[in-house]
Amino acid sequence: MSKTSFAASPYLLGFDQIERLVERAAKAGSEGYPPYNIEQCGPDAFRITLAVAGFAEADLALTMEDRQLVIRGRQPETAAERVFLHRGIAARAFQRSFVLAEGVEVAGAALENGLLHIDLHRQAPEPVVQKIPIGRR
Repeated sequence: MSKTSFAASPYLLGFDQIERLVERAAKAGSEGYPPYNIEQCGPDAFRITLAVAGFAEADLALTMEDRQLVIRGRQPETAAERVFLHRGIAARAFQRSFVLAEGVEVAGAALENGLLHIDLHRQAPEPVVQKIPIGRR
């Protein structure tokens, strides 16, 4: 049995990239750490908030890789002389990614009280009407 693609419709020409984006988003969404919130702050504004307790600004990196926002965190090794009786605060390295739609850009990021806030803004595309001349062959 073959896999049927939603982009296989003859009316959706050139939309095969959407299927790849959906697959990337499904893979990226399977991560569980660190926890995060996504909120809509306006009609064209969003905020992603990650709980990164214990991470300093220098321990975090944000990059855009082919319309994918990637957040990485790595803390320096703790001193060997520290002895934990209980260690409930996760200090492991992480990578979390979010696939952004075309036109959505990162407006800024800030670390506040153990929360990393990433503000996103969607730029409305300008409508374009193009007249196509009909020629003879």
